[in-house]
Amino acid sequence: MSTDLSRRELFAKGGVLAVGLMAPAWLSAIARADVVKMASGRKVAPDNVLVVIQFSGGNDGLNTVIPYLDPEYARLRPTLGIKPDEVLKAADGLGFHPAMAGFAELFKKGQVAVINNVGYPNPNRSHFKSMDIWQSASPDSTLKYGWIGRAFDRNCESGKKMDPVEALGLSTERPLALTAKEASIPCFASLGDIQQMVGDADAERMLREIQGMAAEQGTSVRQIQLANNTALDAISALKTNLGKYSPKESYGEHAFGRGLKQIAQIIATSPSTRVIYLSVGGFDTHARQPESHAALMKGFSDAIAAFQKELEAVGKADKVLTMVFSEFGRRSYENGSQGTDHGKAAPMFLIGKNVKGGFHGPKPDLQNLNDGDLNFKIDFRQAYATALDDWMGNDSKVVLGQQFQSLDVLK
Repeated sequence: MSTDLSRRELFAKGGVLAVGLMAPAWLSAIARADVVKMASGRKVAPDNVLVVIQFSGGNDGLNTVIPYLDPEYARLRPTLGIKPDEVLKAADGLGFHPAMAGFAELFKKGQVAVINNVGYPNPNRSHFKSMDIWQSASPDSTLKYGWIGRAFDRNCESGKKMDPVEALGLSTERPLALTAKEASIPCFASLGDIQQMVGDADAERMLREIQGMAAEQGTSVRQIQLANNTALDAISALKTNLGKYSPKESYGEHAFGRGLKQIAQIIATSPSTRVIYLSVGGFDTHARQPESHAALMKGFSDAIAAFQKELEAVGKADKVLTMVFSEFGRRSYENGSQGTDHGKAAPMFLIGKNVKGGFHGPKPDLQNLNDGDLNFKIDFRQAYATALDDWMGNDSKVVLGQQFQSLDVLK
């Protein structure tokens, strides 16, 4: 994840604003209600916030949620396997990487739901293809755009322009998940992109002027123009509030720390924001995995623990659900370079005060592998359906193109 861009770079790369577009409200139809009752009988608050964190590169699920009592784990990973006395033990023969102390404490508090063996039918080991599948929620490529973008498209039929900060991305590239036919979701490398524009009317005017005359409707140039202008709208909406609150917790100087600190600031100061997407790379651990994976797990664990404390302090802990995923797991066995290669099923996490903490789904089964990989037991679209229906008050059947059973992981 990149550091803040300089103003000169912002001008030179006007397209950095075009990596994301404006989005209308998830809950525009129920914005005046305190809660909405879904068909399932569940009540959904219209000010719920969904944070989506992407472990980009393929996280090693077996060294994250560790079946440390399974003798096959030690056999398959004679050098990479975490020793039982080092595992942060949780329950039922499962535990966490020793660098995940903060995460383990959240688990003990019942604020982490670990969903085991998540994947999809006929899995693909290509980073690009599998990431497209996860972000479009369409393994057969029949659905266009991203799953979050399609959810916002549902609210665009009236043509009403909604708040430009309803959804935001923090990434150097716009994730496919945020793309849409009609809706537009702003995406920034960091809040520095926004804060450098604060109070600089000339800079904002320049960036609007360089768009030129409006291109023909439906053309790619017109889409870029709209993207830039709506991203600038998001800057205008955010810049007056970002300076009102500075996060108090210590998040660490790494991608997870910087990202979650910025997300905490947005949540504390932007009541209109409903979805924030953060992507962090480095998880493609083919070689020298022990050091790099430990650093990633510690960075994530420390940052998410600080984030939850921050949410408590600002009175938002019961309003935020964090979903964590990676495009695939790693092979069950280690390779010859002190690493692991691309795999298939892996755990997902749902984090927050409203989750039913604990392990969900069967334990990783190393006795019955699929070509050296864990078999998937839970379709990732079930987790998406849970977030869409039971947390955001959307309609997952429409967004995902078919009905997927929600998981019983929310209170």
